[in-house]
Amino acid sequence: MGRRQLLLLPDDDLDRQGLEAYAQYKRDVPATPSEGDRDYVACVTQSLAEEVESGHAPATWEFTVFEDPTPNAFALPGGKIGVHSGLLDVAETDAQLAAVLGHEMAHVLAQHSNERISASQVADLALLIADATTDMDPQILAGLGLGAHYGLILPYSRAHESEADLIGLDLMARAGFDPREAVLLWRNMEKNASEEGAGPEFLSTHPTYRTRTQDLDRRMPRALHLYHEARARGRTPWCRR
Repeated sequence: MGRRQLLLLPDDDLDRQGLEAYAQYKRDVPATPSEGDRDYVACVTQSLAEEVESGHAPATWEFTVFEDPTPNAFALPGGKIGVHSGLLDVAETDAQLAAVLGHEMAHVLAQHSNERISASQVADLALLIADATTDMDPQILAGLGLGAHYGLILPYSRAHESEADLIGLDLMARAGFDPREAVLLWRNMEKNASEEGAGPEFLSTHPTYRTRTQDLDRRMPRALHLYHEARARGRTPWCRR
């Protein structure tokens, strides 16, 4: 998306951490017994993977559908994707599922894990230097730590989420999924989200649903152009649960 990034970790290290986290998740959460759900997710994942254009793309993408009622999904460095079975009830069409998976794959393609860890390391190093070189009041030092968290880490996370939305929108459109379904997906997610404990956006790691849909609407003309081009060249995925 043309944004400058701070990337300190080698790709191999991140891939290894992604593989370890994925293996641990598979040990902790059972996979769905539904072969139909696995085939459905495989169809959407493969359609998206065929359109990936990135020098940082994994050689292969592996996914697991986990038996978990929460509407969630994730992607890890190394090309590992987890989909909760509950997501399949909220993402009502294959295009809406593509919007979620495209978003998660975008986090990997854009190296957001590397950027997030790098930002955290820089923030921690700055606080260590301040503690070692100044006679600073512990309360002030703690305040600086809080400021680094809210002023650096969370904004990076919101930037990642917004960027992944837009990259994922383009990806699903190139794969032949109607990008307009992405907006409907986030409206469905909003209906299913609990409002309890919702705080202001600047203290959140995710943009509000309204912000997300507005950003998607602004990029929609480009995505529709990609979508119509994809359909013209025969990209007509047909994935059914």
